[in-house]
Amino acid sequence: MSAPASDHGHQEPTSFAFTQENLELAKRIIAKYPEGKQASACMPLLDVAQRQHGGWLPRVAMDAVAELLGMPRIRVYEVATFYTMYNKNPVGRHHIQVCTTTPCWLRGSDDIVHACKNKLGIGLGETTADGQFTLGEVECSGACVNAPVVQIGDDYYEDVAPEHIDGIVEALKRGETPKPGSQIGRRSSEPVGGPTTLAAFTTQADD
Repeated sequence: MSAPASDHGHQEPTSFAFTQENLELAKRIIAKYPEGKQASACMPLLDVAQRQHGGWLPRVAMDAVAELLGMPRIRVYEVATFYTMYNKNPVGRHHIQVCTTTPCWLRGSDDIVHACKNKLGIGLGETTADGQFTLGEVECSGACVNAPVVQIGDDYYEDVAPEHIDGIVEALKRGETPKPGSQIGRRSSEPVGGPTTLAAFTTQADD
């Protein structure tokens, strides 16, 4: 397997070095693992590198992680290209990732994707001309009970309907952070209509 290649025509940087602050963070992360198991820190270090580099991982950043961990570069490439949380191409300031795996699809994720395309004027894998928004499709965001789910940065937006997209995008354009979590007001993963079994139990106990 060769190094991951760009298919978006962007210019790959020729060098990458962790900032002193991030290097210290990387060392603290590596220290959490037993001697000889430093390769286990690959994923969190790739995340540190990606955040430092504006939300995406050029090849030289992957190489820096490999060097720091004493790993063959190919093993780091394998990790970075397997997980959708790592971006191998530049992304916008706001990376909108719509989960389209089965639970979200059954709950209307296709309509969410369509609403995003209409609002932003771009397709999946594309970035708006002003560099503010990138639209992506991901496999399982791990919040299936609250499907459909949209992740933007580190925030999860759950129980999303097409009519929520306009408000979320407009808030981001104003520099605001839309309220994450359920967009229909339910708490955690309780039933959409509110608690049932525990509510009945509490009522009986009160009686």
